[in-house]
Formats: sequence, C-alpha cells, structure tokens
Amino acid sequence: MGAPSEQARYVRSFSAASASQSTDFMLRETAPRLGGGMFASNKPGAYDLVEKMSYLYVRVVKARELPGFSGSINPYVELRLGNFKGTTRHFEKNHHPEWNEVFAFTREQIQASHLEVWLGSKGLAQDERVAYSRFDLAEIPTRVPPDSPLAPQWYRLADKEGKRIAGELMLAVWHGTQADECFPSAIHAEDAYSVDASINTLIKGKVYPSPRLWYTRVHVLNAQDIYATNRSPHGQVFVKARVGNQLLKTKVCRSTTLNYEWNEHLVFVCAEPFEEVLELSVEEHIEVNKHKVIGICHLPLRECARRNAHDQRIPASWYDLKRSASEEIKEEKFSAKINLCVTHEGGYHVMAESTHHSSDFRPSSKDLWRPPIGLLELGVLRAEGLAPMRSKDNKGTCDAYCVAKYGDKWCRTRTIINKLSPRFNEQYTWDVHDHSTVITICVFHNCLIEKGAKDLLIGKVRIRLSTLETERIYTHAYPLISLHHSGVKKMGDLHLAIRFSATSWSNLLYNYGRPHLPIGHYAQPMNVVHQEYLRERAMEIVAHRMSRMEPPLRREVVEEMCDMRSHLWSMRRSRANFYRLITVLSGCFRMVTWMNDICMWKNPVTTSLIHILFAMLVAFPNLILPTCFLYMFLICLWKYRYRPQYPAHMNTKISFAETIHEDELAEEFDTFPTSQSPEIVRMRYDRLRSLAGRIQTIVGDFAMHGERIQAVVTWRDPRATAMFLCWCLCMAIITYVAPFQILLLSHAFYIMRHPRLRYTSMPSPVINYFRRLPSKTDCLI
Repeated sequence: MGAPSEQARYVRSFSAASASQSTDFMLRETAPRLGGGMFASNKPGAYDLVEKMSYLYVRVVKARELPGFSGSINPYVELRLGNFKGTTRHFEKNHHPEWNEVFAFTREQIQASHLEVWLGSKGLAQDERVAYSRFDLAEIPTRVPPDSPLAPQWYRLADKEGKRIAGELMLAVWHGTQADECFPSAIHAEDAYSVDASINTLIKGKVYPSPRLWYTRVHVLNAQDIYATNRSPHGQVFVKARVGNQLLKTKVCRSTTLNYEWNEHLVFVCAEPFEEVLELSVEEHIEVNKHKVIGICHLPLRECARRNAHDQRIPASWYDLKRSASEEIKEEKFSAKINLCVTHEGGYHVMAESTHHSSDFRPSSKDLWRPPIGLLELGVLRAEGLAPMRSKDNKGTCDAYCVAKYGDKWCRTRTIINKLSPRFNEQYTWDVHDHSTVITICVFHNCLIEKGAKDLLIGKVRIRLSTLETERIYTHAYPLISLHHSGVKKMGDLHLAIRFSATSWSNLLYNYGRPHLPIGHYAQPMNVVHQEYLRERAMEIVAHRMSRMEPPLRREVVEEMCDMRSHLWSMRRSRANFYRLITVLSGCFRMVTWMNDICMWKNPVTTSLIHILFAMLVAFPNLILPTCFLYMFLICLWKYRYRPQYPAHMNTKISFAETIHEDELAEEFDTFPTSQSPEIVRMRYDRLRSLAGRIQTIVGDFAMHGERIQAVVTWRDPRATAMFLCWCLCMAIITYVAPFQILLLSHAFYIMRHPRLRYTSMPSPVINYFRRLPSKTDCLI
C-alpha cells in the first residue's frame, strides 16, 4: 500500500505549486476614495463606487444673427481654456446654426482663469476670427445632480477690442462631475485636442443593448406532389433551409411515389424583430455535388408563431412550392406542397457566450422572466501601467477603453487618448436574475486613432457573482494577464469596485434549488455539437448588430467578450484540466494514505483511537450518520476562518501559462483550419497521437477492471466462477449464523492488524484472484 502514499505526496506538491504564483499576477486590495459628498448614498445607482472627478462643462447650443465674414459665413465655435481647445463642426453658409454639442474639461488639468468662446468661419484666416465671449471660471455655477439641467442663455459677441458686434451665442457653462447626464456624450477637450474631429464620436462611452435571440424551430414533416427525376427506390429528395448565413439540410428521403416524409427538426438562431426570411427548397440528389431544385418557398419569420412551453401545440401548415427559375420542369402543372411547423422557441436560452462564463440564463420569451433577485454595481476606476500599444513622438502610448458585459447590456467606457494610466471613473448597474453568473470586463486598445485593423485586447477580468458577499464593496487591482506568442505577460492593472446587493433574500436562497437553464433545455434537449454550432451563429448575430451601432463595437471585441476560442484544442488547457482532476481526487488519495498509515500502525495512539471509535459506531449504528454530518459541520465551521476575502482571478500556475512550450503556444494561437506548414502539422499530429495513446491505455485499463468484475458471474473462467460460487455459499451461512456487528468488527480489526501479525508484504489473495480474471482485451484486434 505504498504507491497511494507516493501519489498523494505528488498531488500535495502540485496543489501547493498551483496555489502560489508570482506576486505580479496576484490580486491586490486597494483603498480608493469612493463617493464622498454628493456621491455618498445608499440608494441603488448612486455614484458611490467611483472616485469623484470634477469637470467644466460647456454646452454650445446655437447661434443667431451672425455677422458675415467677407460676404459669407461657414460658422463654427472654438473653446479655448489654457492649453486645451475644443472645436465644433462647421455649417456651410448658415447664419443661424445649431450645434448642441457639449465639451468637458478636467478641472485638475485647468491652468487658466478664463474661458474664451470664439466664433470663426471655416476657410478664413486666423486674424478674422474676431467674435468671442469670455467667462471667468470663478463665477461659473456648480450643478449637483439630481438638479435639473442648467438652462442655456444667449451671450452677446464682441471683437478683439471688446466692442459689441452683431450676433449671439446660446451657451450653458457649469461645473459638474461624471455623475452629470451629459458626461457620456460630452467631447473631452484633452482627447479632442489629440485626434481628428471626425473620431470624436468613436471614442465616446456608450451602453449597447444586446439583441434578444430566439431559437427558430422548423419542423419539416412531409411533402406531396414532388416530381423527382427518378421515380424509383433510388430517388433521393431532401429539404434545404436557409436563414441568413445559416444553412441546414434534412436527411435524404427515398420514395417511389410523389409523397416524401422527413419528420425532422431544423433549429436556427434568430434575433428580434425577425427581419430575416426563411428560404426553403426541396431538392433532388442526382449525384455527388449535383442537386436539382424541385421547388422553393419563402416564409417571413415575423409571421411565425411564438411558443413559450414545450407542450404548447402549434398546428402545422401546408405551404405551396414555387418552381425554381433556374430549373426546367417538364410538367406543365406544378402543385407541390410542403407541410411545416415553424415556431420561435421562447422556452430556451440562446447561448452566445461560453457556458462556463455565461452572464445570463433567462429564456428568450420575456413572459417567462422572473423578477430580479439583486442589483450588480460596477465602478471602473482606472488602469495602471498599461503596456504600450503604439508609438507617438518616439514614446510608447495607449488608447485604452473598457467593455463590461453582463446580461443583456454591454457597457463601454470612453477612450482615453495617449495615456498608459488612464482614469475612467464610470459606474454601471445591472439587474441580477441569477447570481450563478459571471461579469466580464475587458480592456482594449482603440485602433481607430491610428486607423488600425483591429482593436487589440490588453487584458480580461471575470468575476463570478456567487463568490461575492452581499452589500460588500470589493475594491481590488486586477492584473491584466494576456497570453502572447512569446508567453504570458502582465499588461497592466485594472482597478475596479464592485458590489452585489440582494433585493430579496428569499428569492436569492430559493434560486439555489431552481434549474440552471430554462425548462426547454430539459424537456426537449439539443445535442452538444448542434448547441456549439448555434452558439457560433448567435455570436455572429450579436457581432453584426453591435457593428451597426454608433460607435460600433467591433467583431473582435465581441469575440473576446464571448470567449469564442474556448472550445478549440490547446495542449496547455488539456494539461491544466488533467491536473485539475488530479487535484479534485487528491482528497481520495489522502484518505487512502491516511488509512494506510492507520493499518501500518505508524502512530499507535491514532490507530488505537480509530479501533475504539469504530467499535463504538458498530455497537451503536444509529450514531453513524449524525457523526458524519456533525463532522462535516465542524469542518465547514473551521474553514470559515480561512475563507477567501477577495474574488477569484486568473491563476497563471493553474493555467500552466508560465511553463508552456513555444510550439504549444503557436499551436494555441493557430487559426482554424490551420495555416501552418505540413511539417509542423505532422509534428503536432504525432505529438497528439502520443498523448492520445496514453489516454487510450488508461481508458482501456478502466474498462478491463470493469470487465473482470463482470467475469466473476459470467462463467468466462469456469474455475474462478466456481470458487466465487462456493465462497458466496459459505459467506451466506456465516453471515446468517454470526451477528453482523461481530463480522464487521472482525473484518476491520483484521485489516488494521499490527505489522507484526502480517506475514508478507505481497498482495492479498483477493487482489491476486481479481487480477487473474479474464477480460475482453484478448478479443481486440
């Protein structure tokens, strides 16, 4: 019994190595100055999870009765505050323009005492911009939400000499904070000064509603009056269905008549408001890669019925098939029909993200939603020490923004230009319907500043809500860990403040006993392969919808947030999952090691106490279950002192990110299908075969042990079965005559006998008997 002890020691050493990692990759608790003053509030949605940032806001509304510049005017407004400058868009030949634009200046960066508002005309020289208005910063009022917005007023314009001229500007100037409702849409002067005016709309913070996705089930029943080319048993007809870029086919049906029957379900992913059209075509398989279209049918999805329960009956309908314009049909009369039942399934949740990191499990139909059980509040404070992503003036810099995804709402902060330690201080809230969900926060580099191809991922943070204590504010600096072709690298730190509040404790506790997914997944489940296919299609729909918003959320951002590469093969992930399994089984290994020490009397006192305890439990069997439950209660109570004080974060040791080989990294970042040379693919294939061979051997050993257990009673080995038969008869007589407690005590004391009473260290006769039993290994080719 020495082998289990060695294996347990190996598991303990692995667990200790996995738990420890470099301090650069560990979570750090921070103490930011959250709230304070007007932000301090216990009401949900109050700005108490961010640091207060003061801004000077200038709203440029419109102008009237502007004077002409050299006979014509193309007006625009320019704001000047020290070294900062903000410019509105210009209008062509308009004496009454309306801009309605808001500019924000960070007060801590202001080094001037006056704000100048200049009026200019596009295409004119600088010295002709003579219309302006001036404000003393000390006289500007302060607005504190939830006060109503400051009313704009008309201001007279003056020339450089201070003389009043014709024309007026409607402005509103006030001091505020990021709690102001115009903060997300404001043009920040320090950013506008660094980028072109056309990019200002692409760097603003926005909230993106996620499209509500549905599963559309097409139940193809049968068709009639289908004129195929071969009216023989060799005629092959199938149905092809297309929704957007999703294409599915039924199985091939053979029939000697004009009627065909499939009775097959095709499931697609669609999004409200169901603008797509279901395109059906009945085709005949002529030969390989050659099909003939018999008839087609178009069905708008918005006309299809919605079903909220799996037992809700929706009657099927007959639809006329039309001739295909590209096919010639000999029959003059064409009256083919197809019987379909097309429904939008509201009892499912459409997965557009990884199942393990899902942020929502609600069904598609809003009628089936339960009330929220809590409120999630996130404060994105700042990032520190970001890795340079581009070069400017021979210095590395970064244009960073954050994207947070939870439930049906995606939140994007504004892009901070040319800063490696940007300050966001933006707060968002979500309703929580299931606390066993994950919120994902990613930091990206905005490629639009330098007209790049893709937004680059800087780092990712995931937080599971069930690991958070209610009503507690967690403030930590999360390391932004990224895996590159050169290995794992820390890209900076992201400072977050997060709080999960429970609105109903009864619903929160009751949620533990409810099914994880809607009832449709259990009443009418789908196979895993098809679910993965539908998840990719759902992600494509979400990415398409997000790219049509302004500013667009690019496809690569959606893919990273949905973790679309999680299902691809990775040697690193496979090794990590294998050792995770070993760590889970380490408790069993430790128990075997402890039992081995008891049997070998390595600690006589402990072994004697185990003898006494076992005798008491046998004498009083009604104490067995209470003792076990009390023991578990005391263990949990003892471990409460060592409970985690912070959310779980990515561990480079457990992920095997620090010891990964370069070729394994290249394989993980490879495209699908592969783009590597045949020699590299052959090398990786041979390595995979070697690994699969070891797994094959382990699976075969487990199967062999199970077949040996079955061989005891199948008379595959007649002598072994006869011996087992005699042993069963003897044990039946002994257990009938002797009391059960005596038998149990005798067997336990025999196993735990002193080493002096053990005559040999060889395997026991029972193990030798089991190893000699036959298995089906001999039957394999």
